Amino acid sequence: MPSSAELIATEHRLGAHNYKPLDVVLTRGEGVYVWDDAGMRYLDCLSAYSAVNQGHCHPKILAAMVEQAGKLTLTSRAFRNDQLAPLYEELAALTGAHKILPMNSGAEAVETAIKAVRKWGYETRGIAENKAEIIVCEGNFHGRTLGIVSFSTDPEARAGFGPFLPGFRTVPFGDADAFEAAVNENTVGALIEPIQGEAGVIIPPAGYLRKIRDICTRQDITLILDEIQTGLGRTGRLLAEEHEDIEADVTLIGKALSGGFYPVSAVLSNSEVLGVLKPGQHGSTFGGNPLACAVARAALKVLTEENMIENSAEMGTYFLDGLRDIRSNIVKEVRGRGLMLAIELTPEAGGARQYCYALKDLGLLAKDTHVDTLRLAPPLIISRQQVDWALERIAAVLGSGR
Repeated sequence: MPSSAELIATEHRLGAHNYKPLDVVLTRGEGVYVWDDAGMRYLDCLSAYSAVNQGHCHPKILAAMVEQAGKLTLTSRAFRNDQLAPLYEELAALTGAHKILPMNSGAEAVETAIKAVRKWGYETRGIAENKAEIIVCEGNFHGRTLGIVSFSTDPEARAGFGPFLPGFRTVPFGDADAFEAAVNENTVGALIEPIQGEAGVIIPPAGYLRKIRDICTRQDITLILDEIQTGLGRTGRLLAEEHEDIEADVTLIGKALSGGFYPVSAVLSNSEVLGVLKPGQHGSTFGGNPLACAVARAALKVLTEENMIENSAEMGTYFLDGLRDIRSNIVKEVRGRGLMLAIELTPEAGGARQYCYALKDLGLLAKDTHVDTLRLAPPLIISRQQVDWALERIAAVLGSGR
């Protein structure tokens, strides 16, 4: 077996340098823990950006995947399979969706929503051809396809990739008045993250999503909530929209829909929006394949039956309170909802990445974002004792004894 240094060198030599991972080579995972090639155990506080909400290698999801892989993996949507309809039923019962379109990646779900909402605007609202606009927010992260980076405000995501797709209007995140001022006769949709994860776990003001929902209802605009990171229990509710007791017209889920086993995402919608798509107008060879559907069904089942959402709410509050108790002159702000947490450091701290390495050395894996912010998102199965263990190490690294 090659050494860690050899594996890292090979990645550097042969792989595209589009990621800058921490230099740890992981070989195994179970529950909230992962192990490196030297046998050191780490508490995973990233959960593959919330794709592993259910914990690493959950045995029930694994069993469902192995069983289905031995029977039927892929038919394409040219034929039907016996796993797709049950997934539809279970997702509809859980979320209240009237129509569902399965895809593979989160970015595909976002692109699907953009296409469907534009088509809805032309066919239902009577928008002039090629004039449909969707309002998006500054600081957004919805993926990295060319269409999606067309409305990113991150220079790193956009530089060198133009020309870009038109049809988007950008407003400040959390500002409902700016959103309403941007609405015009061509506005067909609003695409919003309930909490901006990649931007550093930015939580909008209380009542913001309710105001956006009201504006969209009044103006006949389709509200699209990107819950690919926030959904499926991450914030202590099944969907983050529940914190303000609203319902999106289109909801995007992915990541934890697979429990980390297989790429699967879904667009959840009312009948009106997804109803505009006709055969041949949109699809995916792998979207809705029987293996993905079996995995997703098992992932949803363990999420609800094992009370992971409730644990996310309880442990999230406990973790957040513990982080706020840490006394450190390099902590600017601590924020979070459920087990979606962030520690923003002061500029004097010299960036969050060095602290990620210090935590790694103590057996905790976390991720830096936007230079000064340290993200924490452990699997939803984390226990109070494991939170305490994490808090001790975070306090030590940030210069405080808890």
